[in-house]
Parts: sequence; structure tokens; C-alpha cells
Amino acid sequence: MNIQTFNAVYSIMEAAFPPSERRTREGQLKLLNHEQYSIKTKENENGDIVAFLASWQFPSFSFIEHIAVSSSCRGQGLGKLLIHDHLQSTNKPTILEVEPCCDDTTERRIRFYENLGFHKNDFPYMQPPLQKGEDFIPLDIMSTPSLLNDSEFSTIKEQLFREVYKLQ
Repeated sequence: MNIQTFNAVYSIMEAAFPPSERRTREGQLKLLNHEQYSIKTKENENGDIVAFLASWQFPSFSFIEHIAVSSSCRGQGLGKLLIHDHLQSTNKPTILEVEPCCDDTTERRIRFYENLGFHKNDFPYMQPPLQKGEDFIPLDIMSTPSLLNDSEFSTIKEQLFREVYKLQ
């Protein structure tokens, strides 16, 4: 990924996620060299990057860490297209984190993922912060093609904490 592409992606990331849910610019740049991590982008008719999906590929599952669409392009189906493309590229279960339902925005977001085949799991989960000084965040885990059992959830959580969040 060239620096211009990275800057466009990071700009969308900064607008879409609070500091506790994204890495610093330097931390994100370092991640680009990680073999299990990738970012897919969508461009508008002018060739500008307007959406991205960042994911991790593990032996037994795929993890969508971030997906965001530029505010000027929301509602055009770009997020749906990115997720559809991601799901078509893997034959493994796919996991993502979502804020618990507490208002119209979070309810719409959960429905969006459910319409794409994701299921909200009822396990307690706290996402570790991606920047120093931030707090853990209560989130829900969604999965496709099915709900997770206790063993699957524990294994996935351990791997996310070890590989993505670097907690042992």
C-alpha cells in the first residue's frame, strides 16, 4: 500500500472511530507489514478512496477489525459490497466486534450486519484499547455463518487478544 492510499484510509478511520477503537498513525503503518493483516479499499469515480475494510486472517477464522465509508458516500452500498467481497474471499467463519444496542444508530448497525448473515453472540466481551491510556470497551461479537459455542468464543477471544491486541 502506498503512502497516499494509507493516508486516505487513515483519514476515513480517524473520522469513523474514536481513539480507543483505532491505532495511532504510526501503529497502523507498522501493521501494514503484518502478513495476517490486510486492507481492501473502494474508490469513487474520480479514483479517490471512499471506503475500506481491514481484516485479519487466522487459521480457523477471519476477523474484520475495521470497516468504514467516508461520510460523503454513506448509503451507497459500499460497506455491504466490501463485506460481501470479504465473505466471498474466505471459507472460514468471520468475526467482528460491534457496539451493544443502545440507540437507533447501534440498532441500525447491528441490523446491517444481521442482514449480511451475521449473528450476535451473547458472550461478555471487552475490547482492549488500541492506544495507550484508553479504556477497555464493552462490545458484542458477531459471527457468520452461525453463532459461536463457548469453546469457539474462548479460542477466538484468546487469539484476538494475543495477535490483534497483544495481550497474553
